[in-house]
Parts: sequence; C-alpha cells; structure tokens
Amino acid sequence: MRVNVNEDSSINSLSAAPQPKGAMWRTLALFQTISDIFPLTTQGVCVLLVALIALKQFAYERMDLVVFAISICALAILGFSTLIVVLGGLVLRHRITHQLEMRQLLARAPSHTSVEAGYRNETGFTLDTLSWLPLVSIQWTIVSPDYIVTQNRLSIEGDNWEEEIMPLKRCKTQSITRRFIVRDVLGFAQFSWRFTQDSSLTALPRTSKIKQLPILRSLTAEDGMPNIGGQPEGDRMEIRPYAAGDSVRNIMWGAYARSRHLNVRLPERSVFHSNRTLAYLASSPEDEAAAAVARVAVETGALGDDWVFGADGNNTSSSQVAPSLELIAGSRALTRTHNLGLDQFLQAHGSKGATHCVVFAGTDIAPLLPLISASAARYQTKLCLVLATDALADDQPTTRWRRIVYRANASPSATTHKTTPAQLSRLLTQVGHLVESTIIVDRSTGQCFDARLKRL
Repeated sequence: MRVNVNEDSSINSLSAAPQPKGAMWRTLALFQTISDIFPLTTQGVCVLLVALIALKQFAYERMDLVVFAISICALAILGFSTLIVVLGGLVLRHRITHQLEMRQLLARAPSHTSVEAGYRNETGFTLDTLSWLPLVSIQWTIVSPDYIVTQNRLSIEGDNWEEEIMPLKRCKTQSITRRFIVRDVLGFAQFSWRFTQDSSLTALPRTSKIKQLPILRSLTAEDGMPNIGGQPEGDRMEIRPYAAGDSVRNIMWGAYARSRHLNVRLPERSVFHSNRTLAYLASSPEDEAAAAVARVAVETGALGDDWVFGADGNNTSSSQVAPSLELIAGSRALTRTHNLGLDQFLQAHGSKGATHCVVFAGTDIAPLLPLISASAARYQTKLCLVLATDALADDQPTTRWRRIVYRANASPSATTHKTTPAQLSRLLTQVGHLVESTIIVDRSTGQCFDARLKRL
C-alpha cells in the first residue's frame, strides 16, 4: 500500500473557504456526507456510465462483441476495485482507529503542538506503511481546525508515514479531526472516515516582514503634555481672573500686592504617557494581519513595561508574553463568530476617570465601530486604533488574463487580504471622530503609516 503525497488535494475545499450559512451550508454538508459514504469517485462514475451506455447502445442493439467485451472488462475492473477498496477500508479503519485509541490511552497527557502559520511543521503523528495491503493507497488530511495544508512523507527509515502541516491562519484547539481516504490505484473507488484525536494545537499568526513597531503607549489625564482634552490635574500653569467659588489658596497674592487685581493660578489640563498600557485584539473575518501586529507588539515590548492584553474569544487577560500569545492564537473563531469583548475588558481593567486603550483590528472592522464607540463612551475611554492589512492594493483594476495567471501561480499559503487606498481612506474617515489616534501597519512590507497615510 502507498500514500498519496499530493499537496494540492490536501486542502479541504469546504474548510478552506468561508463557510456559508443557512440552506446552502446544509446542502454542502449533506453532499460531503454522501461523498464520504458513496464508494465511487467521479472517475469511477464516469467509467460506469460509459460502460452501461456502451452495453446498451452498441453491445446489445448492434451486437458489437468487441464493445461488449471491453464494457464487461471495465465493469469487472470497477467492481473489483470497489470491493477491494471497501474491504480494505473497513480493515484499515478498524486497525488505525484501534491504534490511535491505544495511543491516547497510553499517553499520560494529550500531546501539544505549537507551530507558526505559513511554515511547514511536523506534528509527530505517524502511521505504518501497511505494505501488506496491495493495490490501494491511503492519504489523510486535517479537516478541523480549518485552513491547514497537510502533506504526508515517508520517514528516513522507510517504515512510517509522517505528517507535515502548514497552517494558513492562526488557531487554537484541543482536538484534531483527520479524514482518512482509501483509494484504489486506478482511482475508481474510495472509502473514507474521520477520526477525532485529543491533541492540542496552537498556531501563531505569521509576522511576515513586521520587525518593529512604534511604541504604543496609553495616555491618561495627569501631569505631562498640555492637552485641552485632559483633566485639570497638571501643573498650576493656567492663570485667570478670580471668580466666585475659587479657592483662596489659588489666589496669586504677590501679583495682587503689585497690581491690586485678583488672579488665580489653576492646574493645567494635560495628559501624559502612562506606564500602564491597555491593549485589545478585536476579532473579525480578515483579522490575521491584526493578530500578527499584536503578536509583534507583545513580543518586542512595544506596549511598554506595564501592560495588560486581552482578545476576543476569551474572558481572561494577561500581562505576560506566553499567555498573551495563547490569547492571540485563540482569538480566531473556529466554529462561530466571537462577540466583541472590549466592553468586559474595559470594565475589568479600566481605571476610574478617563482611560486610553490600544485596539488592534483589521481593515474590515467597520461593522464593529458602533460597538467599539459605545464601549469607549460607556467607560470614558479614548482609543488608539491600530489597523493592519496584508497589502495595500492598487486602485487600478487588473485585466482578466492577469487575474487568471496570478490565480494559477498563487501559493496555497496566500491568504492575504488586500486593501485599496480608497477603501482605507473611507475607513479612516469613519473612525476619525471615534478614536484619538490611528496607525496603519502593512504586514507584507512591515511599513507603518499615520492617519494621513504618511509613513512613520
């Protein structure tokens, strides 16, 4: 028996595409279930139909013995292939399932695999070559979590098949579901089943060319830089005439002795760079670049010395690097869409009075802007929004043949989300009055821009 090492067919078509909802998704799920049960492949169905049509139109009606012999041979080969695949598949399913269950029982704890998206990694999952079963081949792919390219390669000793994966997006899961497929060497029949293994997998987002970020520090109202939006808690720099209700201690008695005019010195409204930074990752369908920026910010210390990080999909937060990376990996929803948890995060860590928070988000954050604005207004929070994109695309439309050529040469790891300058300008216009400052980061080049799209 051999293992097919065809990388192009190792991506599950349903899991690698955005999952539709409603009747269409149920129809696709039903079609996938039927395809798992039905023993014939598309090639086998075509051979069956051609053989039956040839028997009816030529062999019986025109008494063509040559066509009759060829059709009978084709049906015999198709039936033998189906029989050996079904019987061999049942034997292999029992043996492989028993082998994997025994591994789980003997293991003291579920295995843990930490990988990085966009790079090939070994998971440690192996399978015997099963050379005693001829004329059939077996291959397996990871269907849950999604967006994982699976490739099976022979070990150095030549007695085991080793699994190698390349995640296209970040993920965090406690179980892995594999789909095993047994086929005959001619490709006429197949037998498939699925097995779920208790094994945790953590895939961090690919940072690409992002190496360094500007210091992302929060601003709070205290002594520091003059700002009319701050609180009156700075140095006593503001001088104005005395008014009813002013404290006598604020009167400038020396100036009164010289000019006989009552003036008072009041605290200036100001803000300062606080030592504590609140940072949050908002989840969205195209947030992979934002997760990569958040990862770089956590790992390189761009958030300062004292920071707290939170992300959608988890009610906890962390001020350490390793737990924060776990939060980033788990912020992408595998089964359903995460709800925005910025409100709970600000409630738990927002101090009394005006606070500031750094929010990492993708360029498709527009539908969540009302919720973000409501949370900021509820807790008197001013936001620094860090928008991330995979590539700033050109506004000029490309021709059809160029799209076809680039699509044919596209790598399976190309899950980038491009944003045109026009789309980014419209988004910056929407968020301009909602946030204190905005930074745009391009993951493909590692460049940073301000709200006016000027390079930082």
